[in-house]
Formats: sequence, structure tokens, C-alpha cells
Amino acid sequence: MLYQVGDKQPSVADHVFIAPSADVIGDVRIAKDVSIWFHVTLRGDDHYIKIGEGSNIQDNTAVHVAHNYPTIIGRNVTIGHGAIIHGCTIEDNCLIAMGAIILNGATIGAGSIIAAGAMVGEGKVIPPNSLVAGVPARILKEITPKQREQLL
Repeated sequence: MLYQVGDKQPSVADHVFIAPSADVIGDVRIAKDVSIWFHVTLRGDDHYIKIGEGSNIQDNTAVHVAHNYPTIIGRNVTIGHGAIIHGCTIEDNCLIAMGAIILNGATIGAGSIIAAGAMVGEGKVIPPNSLVAGVPARILKEITPKQREQLL
């Protein structure tokens, strides 16, 4: 369901799938070829959410913003089931695995993989092509494109 909040309303490009039980609220900008799965909440009330082309946000994920932090999700990003994405930037071609948490001001570099259940704290900057796991999250290693293909 799409909801307007004050003068803020969702903007949805062509060729987008939004599951009937998903809620898209306020200033949410969705590019083409994006999929938003069941019971996802995208809440752009205090700032905006931008989702890049070809990305998918899987079931039971919450994406929110903070007063000084928009949430920006790049192109071809996969966000796994039950993740919490809050006021952060996720660059292109990342995988955020199931149950991961990314907090305000964090930046996930392009091509990175955040392991299931990891918690990336406020303001943490993850370099491109990093494999990250743990609570709190730590960088395990840099991954090559070939390794990334094998992991995915």
C-alpha cells in the first residue's frame, strides 16, 4: 500500500513489483525494475528513501530514515529477509543478508557483502568489496569479483 505523509508521497517508476502487504510511506523514490516483497515497510517520513534500479528488498524488512539521515540504496542491491536498514547509504551491487542491521550514517561500499545477523553501527564506513560479519560488524576480508560470484 502507498501512503502519503503530509506533502510527501511515494514515487514509483515503471516495472516495479510491490507486494500487496508492503507499506511504502512518505518520500520514497523507487527506480525501475525494483521488487519490494511481502510485509516490507519503507517509511520516508522525516527524510527520503531512494532505491536504485534493479534492487530487491525481501520479506519483513524495515527501511527507515532519521531527521538528518536519508536512506540511499544503490543499484542491484539485495536486502535479505528481516533486515533493518536505518538512515544509511548502501552503494551499488551489495548483498545485505537476512537479519542484518545497518544504522544511521553508516556507508556500505559498492560490492560488499554484509553477513546474516551482522550489525553495522552508526557512522561506520565499510570499504568497497568487503565481507563483513559480527555484532558489532567487522571486516573479515576484501573479496574479489570471482569470490563474490562464488558466494552468491
